[in-house]
Amino acid sequence: MLEIQSGCHTVRSHGIEVARVHIYDWLILFVLVVIDIILNVVEPFHRFVGEDMMTDLKYPLRQNTVPFWAVPVIAMLLPIAVFLILYFIRRDIYDLHHAIMGLLFSILITGVITDAIKNAVGRPRPDFFWRCFPDGQGVFDPVTRGVICTGDKAVIKEGHKSFPSGHTSWTFAGLVFFAWYLSGKIRVFDRRGHIAKLCLVLLPLLSAALVGVSRVADYWHHWQDVFTGALLGTVVASFCYLQYFPPPHDVNGWGPYAYFQMLKESQNDLQSSTSTIQREQQSELESVYIDSRHGMEMSNGNTRDTSAVLDRVESDWRH
Repeated sequence: MLEIQSGCHTVRSHGIEVARVHIYDWLILFVLVVIDIILNVVEPFHRFVGEDMMTDLKYPLRQNTVPFWAVPVIAMLLPIAVFLILYFIRRDIYDLHHAIMGLLFSILITGVITDAIKNAVGRPRPDFFWRCFPDGQGVFDPVTRGVICTGDKAVIKEGHKSFPSGHTSWTFAGLVFFAWYLSGKIRVFDRRGHIAKLCLVLLPLLSAALVGVSRVADYWHHWQDVFTGALLGTVVASFCYLQYFPPPHDVNGWGPYAYFQMLKESQNDLQSSTSTIQREQQSELESVYIDSRHGMEMSNGNTRDTSAVLDRVESDWRH
């Protein structure tokens, strides 16, 4: 199994090269951010809500137990902090870059899918009645008996975004990716039976589940919204992780594909350089050998010429 060569692949030595290779991936991440912002600006579909439907939508309007700003902290910043700590320990820019990129793709793809479905479905939240009628006085169309909301437009708009749960999908996207990452780094599937490793991996999943439970407890979502959000985040995170890293049970599950590809290319370059040097040395030896043979032939030729002259001189002297 290949081991990481500590100190050989840092931000300074390989950072620019890695960023250059993945420049288009970073551009796609930027496009995903723009798309998600647009999806949050547009008005969602306002599904028909009748008077008789209000029975299941009269839960109290409460504050979020997990505020919106806490989601990126839990799902993104905390995993990135761990990625950075491991980078300073192992000095592997390939692992840091692909871990951050995979995490961001996981969260942003999940966010775009979630917000697109929210806008298309327009399911009312369990507390929709109090969003629609903050004074508690229901107003309905005399013909269709559909609601005629009197509340704040921004609050009503948010009330049509129940399915699926954004808090849950984002949190599962980030923390499931993080759980996959930890599984590979600590070799949780090395068949040695260390349950402590498994508990460490399950901790991010438990945190994500608690965030999902809080959405139902706060009456911001139905249980189906939370279940779907968790499933969506888990699936996207798994695909994104396996795009950059081998499965955790793999013998090389501790590192990204790009790292091993780089080592393979380096070995091929080294072998190619070695072969070139050997060919040059062999060519030089052959040149020396040919030159030496040529010199010997010239020497032998001169010897034969000198002997012939001496023979003719001796023959003339005798006569």
